[in-house]
Amino acid sequence: MLDGLYSAASGMAAQQRELDAISDDLANESTPGYKSQRVAFGDLLYSELDDAGTTTTTGAGAEARTIGRDGAQGAFIATGKPLDLAIAGAGYFQVKLPNGQTGLTRNGSFGVDAQGTIVDAAGNPLQPPISLPRGVSPEEMAIAPDGTVTAGKRTLGKIELAEVPSPDHLLAAGDGVFEANASSGAIQPAAEALIAQGTLEGSNVDVAEAMANLVTTQRGYQLDSSAIQTESQMASIANQLRP
Repeated sequence: MLDGLYSAASGMAAQQRELDAISDDLANESTPGYKSQRVAFGDLLYSELDDAGTTTTTGAGAEARTIGRDGAQGAFIATGKPLDLAIAGAGYFQVKLPNGQTGLTRNGSFGVDAQGTIVDAAGNPLQPPISLPRGVSPEEMAIAPDGTVTAGKRTLGKIELAEVPSPDHLLAAGDGVFEANASSGAIQPAAEALIAQGTLEGSNVDVAEAMANLVTTQRGYQLDSSAIQTESQMASIANQLRP
């Protein structure tokens, strides 16, 4: 009887994980460059029980696994702001995180700090760093598709896009920024990605699909919860039996 409780409880935990992923997607529907999460379910350990000469295979329930993010390109949104940048193709902007590591992000909403250095929305400087000379405003900047940054006839630097061999294994660092690790592979130059200036890439969250998945997942959670209540009632009845 306890097997039923364990299976239903693991099912609730799996459904909760998917609910968390869907909620995160919906909360970031308007976040530039956001990629929706992908969650898959897998069976837990199976075991064979010998009950009165009959072998029965029972499972321990299910688990949810986050298997990365949907890499589909989000829609481009024209803003006309010189430091709003979008990436066409597979690639990431590189920023320097407070811990000294290189962060990767698709959110191209950049600005300049008090020193004139180009930074992301969280204040992390672009890598390699690019600074505006004194007296030069962002409106004077031109950013070519290959990332070359110019102001008038002066070249200020180049935005170098990056990618990793296995982006599904990047670690989330918050604020839409990710860090490379051994599973994702080392950071390397993006081969074919291009930059569009004055444009932001919208999130690729499909709100209608997310809402439909939310309802389905909630129903699954309720079903597992009902199974636990039924198992509890059956255990209570069994405890009241007298020999």
